[in-house]
Amino acid sequence: MPITWTNSEDQVDWSELESLYRLAPLGNKSAEHLRIVFTNSRYKFFAYEQQKLVAAGRVLADGADCSYICDVAVMPSHQGSGLGREMISRLVEASRGHAKIILYSVPGKEGFYGKLGFRRLLTAMAIFKNQASAIERGYLSEA
Repeated sequence: MPITWTNSEDQVDWSELESLYRLAPLGNKSAEHLRIVFTNSRYKFFAYEQQKLVAAGRVLADGADCSYICDVAVMPSHQGSGLGREMISRLVEASRGHAKIILYSVPGKEGFYGKLGFRRLLTAMAIFKNQASAIERGYLSEA
């Protein structure tokens, strides 16, 4: 089936996006939380197959220096089909012109992003709302 792409959130069913994130799996993000973060993102793409949401991704960007790709989710039934690669390609293309494009990855997916040209940051640091959970899930080191 053909995939239909849009960068507009006007027709997004936020509950459907919440379900996609849970299944992808990218955690439990409420429909309202996702509405806020996607609406406030500079770039975003949604992929549909027969009116069903099968992928989504977004970018926080300042227009010149830094572009941050985050929250890329692909329905498990479509993972390995090239849809994730296409999503990243669209988000990178939208980010062209920025001095740096940063991507935050789910642990274990670094190899996938490495094949798309991303390299590990050596100086990245973070503060998470729930530091213990982030350490447990493999996002942060303990020190």
